Formats: sequence, structure tokens, C-alpha cells
Amino acid sequence: MRAYALTLACLLSACAGGNSGSELDPMAGDGSQWLGPVAVAAPAPTAEDSLADEAALEALHDFEFKSLAKGGEHVRGTVSASASLEVGDLAGPRGGAASAAGPTYDIDIESFAERSRVRYYVDFFLGPSRNRFTIWLGRLPRYEGMIRAQLRAAGVPEDLVYLGIIESGYSNTAVSRSNAVGMWQFIASTARSYDLTVNTWVDERRDPFKATEAAARYLADLYGLFGSWYLAVAAYNGGAGRVERGIRRLSGVADSVTDETFFDLSAHRYLRRETRDYVPKLIAATIIAKDPITYGFDSLPILAPLVYDEITVPDATGMDATADRADTTIRAITELNPHYVRGITPPRKASLVRVPRGSGTTVAQRYAELPLSERVNFVEHVVRRGETLSEIGERYGVSVRLLRAANNNVHPRRLRIGQRMVIPVSPAARTRAAAGRAPQPRLTVSGVRYHRVRRGETLWIIANRYGVTIVELRRWNGMGPSATLLKVGERLAVVPPRGGTR
Repeated sequence: MRAYALTLACLLSACAGGNSGSELDPMAGDGSQWLGPVAVAAPAPTAEDSLADEAALEALHDFEFKSLAKGGEHVRGTVSASASLEVGDLAGPRGGAASAAGPTYDIDIESFAERSRVRYYVDFFLGPSRNRFTIWLGRLPRYEGMIRAQLRAAGVPEDLVYLGIIESGYSNTAVSRSNAVGMWQFIASTARSYDLTVNTWVDERRDPFKATEAAARYLADLYGLFGSWYLAVAAYNGGAGRVERGIRRLSGVADSVTDETFFDLSAHRYLRRETRDYVPKLIAATIIAKDPITYGFDSLPILAPLVYDEITVPDATGMDATADRADTTIRAITELNPHYVRGITPPRKASLVRVPRGSGTTVAQRYAELPLSERVNFVEHVVRRGETLSEIGERYGVSVRLLRAANNNVHPRRLRIGQRMVIPVSPAARTRAAAGRAPQPRLTVSGVRYHRVRRGETLWIIANRYGVTIVELRRWNGMGPSATLLKVGERLAVVPPRGGTR
């Protein structure tokens, strides 16, 4: 086995268990001729889509193995258009697409395709999870070219593109029970160690482009540690330390690990159950995704590749203001910029924002013509000792009613020193706040807090509003693991009691 003491120390300190617990609360054309399923119109993912993803992936990760249980340039501080990027431009060959001789692979699928756990998960994807798997296959073209290009650049097999199926169903809003986030299910510490920004304003784990680059680097580092792609994938899920300890416990393999070593570790139960199932799921997903027609997926709801321009915008710019300048919807801008988790760019700094392909120059020009009061929709205020809502409102020229609407109906007598408040400063922002659609600050776990359910709200909407997970909401409110129905007026705990766990 390769010498890996120094590398292991680095990975253990920064990345241990980096992506464990991936269950769910969208992918790019590759330039090659597509000979697979017929593409049909498909809308972008919705909140209901995310809920359905969560249910299917939760079932996938919790599924018992019952039947076989023993067996241009950016000018900082100004608005400027940049060069356009089309995901398909990055793509190369499909890395073994289906041909007359059948699919080929750049990871070892053939040696393990008939393993009982692999066949079990093939059956699962074709049976109980078939409807969602169809949607995930339809999402794949949105990012596939980009993912393959990033993997190729990092020296990682391109067929690990299918890891995104079992991690998140290619969802940028996926959140696991261990608070791993995004398409590649990074926990915050691992994300930061791979140069992803995670704070109250920006979560680049949700940025499919930056998160993919980080995931490719992480997988390459893990392969350098273990010398086997399946061990690297297992470590991606369960942590490098656990895999390393399991290898030490196997007799006679310390200097000669192979992909088979993963199955030896599984047979000895030296890995957690989720990790033992992780590689079989990957193999099963790859077998189907590489040859979907053979498995009956002959009509997929294909999502087109994301294509965009980038512009630099001033600080605290709302996605609604950008959508207005780009003559598109807030939903379209949010899909291109899912990492701005509060629907607004951070205060006190210019930021890059993606806009639909071909609109960059126009949007930049329109921003340059805007008065400052309309460019900046929200600012952040940190409560100081002795401040009241009326004083804060007077300072910014905002009524107490709008301040409360923009901050989860905060009580005037319950302000805390250091509390962060969102201040709607533009006319558009004030209109949104009055309608209850302002971005909400992330709440701290200091005491139980409640949310009164409004008409049309779902667990996914409420979880995103408060920066928590659906799993947490269910746990804090004594709900079943698959509960989705809410009653208007129902009171939900959105922060656990003091001392409660997240």
C-alpha cells in the first residue's frame, strides 16, 4: 500500500467524515451525439421536487438489505460583463457511452456487477425508486459535461459523475441528517478545507460548479491516499480515518490494497452500514445510467445545460433586482446562483452573479444606470446594547412593522446584543418584506423558537427559511420520518430547546 501517513494526517484533521450521511431533504451536455432516451420537456426542480427527492433518497440510504441480509474580466467594485461560459463547451467524450458492443467504463464495474448488493440496488432503482431515478437521469444532462470536465482535469475517472446520483440526485438543495449540503454533500469543515465559502450569506456547497471542482480535488486526494477508487469513494462517504483503520485490521493487505479491498472491509463489517452500501449503490447507478434504454428508460424529462454570463454587482444586491435587470424570473436567477442562500449577495463587498446567457452586457448597463437606493435591497444590522426596534428603524428610515416582517416577526422586547437583522432599504425590498417574502437571518440555537404554518408552506420551505433541515424539523416536532402534511396555523419548533441537539 502507498505510504500515506502525512496525507492521512491532513485529511483526518480537515476532512474526516466529510460527506457521510447523504440523504436528501438539479447537470450538462457533453458535446457528443446523444443516442440514448428521447428528451421531453422538463421544468426546473421545485420545492415539491425536493421533497420527493428527500423521500426517495432517505429510503435509499435507510433501505434494509432484507432479502440478502446475510449474503471578459471582472472589475472589482463596478458592474461589468464577463466572458460567457457554456457548460457544453467544457465537455468531452462520455467516457464510455453506450455503443453497439455495450457500455464501457473507466472504473471497474464489470468485476463487481453481479455482486448481490449491486444487483439488489439495481432492482431498487428499477422498482421502488424508478420514478425518482427517471427524474435524476433527466437532470444529469444539465451538469454532466461540466462534471466530467472537472473530474478529468483533476485526474479522476469521469464515470464518477454518477456519484452525484446517490449523493443528492443532482440536487443543489440537498441537506443530510448530518448537515452535509449540496450536490456533493459536503459538511462545512470539509468544504472550507477545499476553499468553499460557508457563512450566513454564501454557501458554496450549493454552487454546482465550485462544489464539483472541490469534490474532484477531494476524490483525487483520497485516491492518492489509498490507491483504489472504491476505497476513495468509501472514504468520501465515511471518512478517511475509518477506512484506514479498517485496512489495518485486515491481515496481509496493508501493502496491496485494490478495489476488492473495499468488499473485504464490508464483509468484515469494518465500515458503517451506509458506507458498506455506498459503493454497490454507485455501481448499480452507473450500470443503469450508462445504458438507460436497456433498462426501460426510453423517455426522460431532460433538463437543458445551464448556460450563463457572469457580472459583478454591488454589495447586498437581491436576486429580485438582478432578475428585473435580466428580464427573467427570480427562480431562474436563483437556479444559477443557489449559493446566495438568503436571496441576496453579501454586504460590504462586490460579488459575481450569474445571469442567463447573452444578457450579461445588458444587465451590467442597466445596473450602471440604477440609483444606489435601488441597487441595494437589503443591509445587515448588528444589534448594539440599548438599541430598540424604533431606533433601528429611524436610523434606516424603515418602519417597525417592516423590520418585524423582514425578521421573522421579531418581538421588540426580545432583541439581543449581537443579533443580526435584515434591513429592507429599497422600495422593492420593503414591498417584499411587507408581503412576508424577505430573506430571513439564520437563527442561533439558544432557546426554543416557533413558526406558525401559513397557507401553502411546506417543510422544505420552512426548513430553508430558518436554515435548518427537514430531518431536524421532524425530530423537534415529534413527526414521523416521512411526514410531509402540515396544517395552516400549526405551530412548529424551528430551533430546539436550550441544550437540545441539532
